Amino acid sequence: MSMPTPTPAPRPARLGLITTPLLISLIYNAISLLTLPFSGPTIRQVLADLSEVTGGPALQISEAQIQTVLWLSFALTSALVLWLYATRRAVLEGRRWGWVSGLVIAVLSLLVVPFGTVLGLIMLFGLFDREVQAYLRR
Repeated sequence: MSMPTPTPAPRPARLGLITTPLLISLIYNAISLLTLPFSGPTIRQVLADLSEVTGGPALQISEAQIQTVLWLSFALTSALVLWLYATRRAVLEGRRWGWVSGLVIAVLSLLVVPFGTVLGLIMLFGLFDREVQAYLRR
């Protein structure tokens, strides 16, 4: 005879204060990841406009350097999307490392003015709720 599985604890009401900003960040970064391959001409235009505005010499960056920057950005953004997804899953499942990871994401989000700051504050408010902390101690 098998043992009955324990019933999962009900999710606290303020858990959405963590999962919703994580989902918003996940979607935003996924869209950013999709538009990244088309950013090469934009980088060239920004460099041309910069030299025009400052009156200085045009900054010369080779095509290989631009491609390197774009591939590095792709890799970092992909890692960020995976981190956001894994953290959101961990929070929904009530895992302790989800709280720690959510805290790191919330603090780093405070640096992205203005929307990241708002999302980070909302996440911090949700992370320090007593019911949420109890739920994430499992």
